[in-house]
Amino acid sequence: MYEKEIEEYESIRLEYQQKVADKMGKKQWMEYNEILFSAHSCAIEGNSFTVDDTRILREQGMAMIPVGRSLLECTEMADHFRAFDFMVSHLDNAFDESFLKEINRLVTEHTLAYRAPGSIAGEYTTEDMAAGDTVFGDHEELIARVPKLMESTQRAIDDGQHPMIVAAKWHGYYEYLHTFRDGNGRTGRLLSNFILLRAGHPLLIIRLEDRSEYISALKQIRAEGTDEHLVDFFFKVAINRMKSELAQKRKNTLPIMFF
Repeated sequence: MYEKEIEEYESIRLEYQQKVADKMGKKQWMEYNEILFSAHSCAIEGNSFTVDDTRILREQGMAMIPVGRSLLECTEMADHFRAFDFMVSHLDNAFDESFLKEINRLVTEHTLAYRAPGSIAGEYTTEDMAAGDTVFGDHEELIARVPKLMESTQRAIDDGQHPMIVAAKWHGYYEYLHTFRDGNGRTGRLLSNFILLRAGHPLLIIRLEDRSEYISALKQIRAEGTDEHLVDFFFKVAINRMKSELAQKRKNTLPIMFF
């Protein structure tokens, strides 16, 4: 299963690594990804920052709040930067419950008091959750499943299953546990990329324009009892991103006629 998707993904990944990622150098490559990923991951949750806004904030800090953006949005983005930096600098960390909690703590550290007064960043919810039109299950039962999810995912990584499949399957299950008071989506997308980065793969960046398809793929896990749609979605998003940036590279290398 997924042999065709894996073959296409791996053939493009090798070209992408050689012609785009390696040519940038590790530092610039990671900065580029951090800005793009942070902008879209936060936008999926309602943050109005554009990619350019995100770049300005990353380069100049909270002293330069982009016009028309709220302090709350700036703070949320700054927290996401810290969580991203922590993740990238701890790729040798075990994929376990404590790591999950630390990522969520960093993601929500300076905004949770506003969104959920009395809640503690990085600690599980103490009440049942709902998001959009989805009512999640009993929070105590769902929280109790987290250790097993983390352990089984680590085994899948150790067993050499394809990182994209592992990242998608983990993500789909985790999002429906919805164990934190806030930041579940951002935390889940960060940890999915932790799985990919640790395996030496490019980041998966789910763009704002793909939000509807992304949410639909997540919902189909419960509706149809399969994560096949989400795995397909992950492969499609990754392949389309690499194709698009390779095309940009070719186009922007062509000579320009001045006269």
